[in-house]
Amino acid sequence: MSRVNLVRSSATALATALLVTTGGACHAASQPAGPSSAPAPAARGTSTRVLAISIDGLNVSAIRQLGHDGAPAFHRLLDEGASTFNARTEVEQTVTLPNHPGMLTGRRIDKRKGGHGVTWDDDRPRTTVQKAAGHAVASVFTRVHQAGGATALFSTKTKFSLYQRSWPKAIDRFTVDENQKALVRKARQDLVDATRQFTFLHVSLPDRTGHASGFMSPAYVDAVKRTDHLIGTVLRTIEDHASLSDDLVVVLTADHGGKGASHSDRTKLYNYRVPFLVWGPGVTADDLYALNPDYVDPGKRRPSYAGAQPVRNGDVANLATDLLGLAAVPGSELDARQDLDWN
Repeated sequence: MSRVNLVRSSATALATALLVTTGGACHAASQPAGPSSAPAPAARGTSTRVLAISIDGLNVSAIRQLGHDGAPAFHRLLDEGASTFNARTEVEQTVTLPNHPGMLTGRRIDKRKGGHGVTWDDDRPRTTVQKAAGHAVASVFTRVHQAGGATALFSTKTKFSLYQRSWPKAIDRFTVDENQKALVRKARQDLVDATRQFTFLHVSLPDRTGHASGFMSPAYVDAVKRTDHLIGTVLRTIEDHASLSDDLVVVLTADHGGKGASHSDRTKLYNYRVPFLVWGPGVTADDLYALNPDYVDPGKRRPSYAGAQPVRNGDVANLATDLLGLAAVPGSELDARQDLDWN
């Protein structure tokens, strides 16, 4: 199904959207007043669904080193999808917790420039994205939930509770399990059992191994290989169920890369270069930059937010809303025009 037909499918199925409170007055204030700007997802069995996957600490050099035989799932997404191994993180930081709100809100980090304001990378139980920004902040979860859709967030790190606290009524299922296999298995089962328009899956085995043994070490490359196996199980689950293979689009990226002992130096290519892979029904198998002449392949550079942009991990939020036939996330900057083409 083409991009135009996907949007038309959602528009055809448009009913009066059920406005859902998104976690208090602060959250509600960030949502539009009526349903017309956020069309409801199409009926069950015909609507597009989106699975966004973030691989924590994924250096694309490891995938290249493993090759097709060592990383068949990653290479399948690369070969069969609209993809690039040369996307970029947020400009301000190359660490986990600040980059994921970008994927969920379509915002940069710096709150002085309209960003989400999350600058820390540890678990702070009383914080929210709203407190960090100093004002209401919408997300892809609130956008989908407002339109009557269902969402889920699966993570292998407890500090992701920040996002559940920030949008508690817009995330229908929030699951944390530090066991990577168990977490992916739960996410796969949920994809089969529930009809959620948007699911976010976070896998952190490369990052954990990188911090323990060094990024791009033999142990790290093996962790990427094992992660590839986990992604392979997700792809097989999708193929085994027509309700998924006909409707589900996968968007895979990373919060940062890494080399050696750390990934925090935002000026290093191996930290700010990440993959961005789009795979599923209707997606054209081609390089994302070839499909998007308005986006600029940055080579080895680290572009600012000014001027023509590279593909960024923060494009996830509005690519997801675009795929679902919804308007962009309010207050977003990254792919706010929803012009990142995938076919």
